[in-house]
Amino acid sequence: MTYVDEGHGHREAARHFRVSPKSVNDPVKLRRETGLLTPRQQGNGGGHGKLVGVAGWLKARVMAKGEITLNELVAELAQTHSIAVHRATVWRMLRGLGLTHKKSPAGA
Repeated sequence: MTYVDEGHGHREAARHFRVSPKSVNDPVKLRRETGLLTPRQQGNGGGHGKLVGVAGWLKARVMAKGEITLNELVAELAQTHSIAVHRATVWRMLRGLGLTHKKSPAGA
């Protein structure tokens, strides 16, 4: 950053430090927009997906039935709440709620 602040161009700085021009442009742009060089938060922040409103229902449903499959949950969500989601979305929500899936050992 200091090298660019001293008046050198972005491409010149990239050549000087043997990095890509993008590695120079991105921090310069970040500092211009935010005034800082701290990285932006990654991800979407959570808390606003399709399943947020039914998180309690999902948890209760899994706790009540126990051996329910993701496909069954997807079908029930579509039927009872008119929410169409992929089973991976349901799995991410369940994982976020602390509900993991462990197969029972044979004969248990």
